[in-house]
Amino acid sequence: MSKRAVILAGGKGTRLRPYTVVLPKPLMPLGDYPILEVILRQLVHAGFDHITMTVNHQADLIKTFFGTGEKWGIKIDYSLEDKPLSTMGPLSLINDLPENFLVMNGDILTDLDFAAFYNDHAANKNIFTISSYIREHVNLYGVLESDENQKLVDFKEKPVTRFEVSMGIYMLNKAVLEYIPHNEPYGFDHLMLDLIKVNKNATVRPFEGYWLDIGRPDDYMIAIDEFEKNKATFLKNG
Repeated sequence: MSKRAVILAGGKGTRLRPYTVVLPKPLMPLGDYPILEVILRQLVHAGFDHITMTVNHQADLIKTFFGTGEKWGIKIDYSLEDKPLSTMGPLSLINDLPENFLVMNGDILTDLDFAAFYNDHAANKNIFTISSYIREHVNLYGVLESDENQKLVDFKEKPVTRFEVSMGIYMLNKAVLEYIPHNEPYGFDHLMLDLIKVNKNATVRPFEGYWLDIGRPDDYMIAIDEFEKNKATFLKNG
């Protein structure tokens, strides 16, 4: 069975400046490969054979590097945005999406099993599946808790708050396309709220492996080190 993926690669990468002044964020290198090629190799290993890249900023560089996908034995095509459309808006420009397809950001380092994620979504007939991750935020200050009389009743030294966040990796059923306006900015947040309103809630699948969004310089440097230490894990047979 053919597997289709859409990789969102049209952002300007403003949080990653000055690195992205010359290169678009998806072409930022991890070792010998751009981050987008690492993702591509992972998807090929997971059985995906048709990948559409949504492009805008420095689109020609991305198209020149990846071409038609012949190098990796798959089909690659492109959907060009003439204006920023956020995360879900670009899907309105792709006319041949199948019943189920993967959508993900083009700047993620993870060891997620993409094949299992795809199969779980399809088997359960979900309308939308989110791969989620637990992030921890350490408060840099001691936190005071006082009562109505301004008396201290509790104190926590640099407490840790845990958040369940989206990894920027999704499986979609094409039924969601009816909620996405054509060629208008429309984000993941808009779609989630719209699905909740009509009782077609997304499914959340927690992931406990490795995940990092390389959107900030500090995270990018971490990703470089992690990739070099665990290249075989991230690339597998890709």
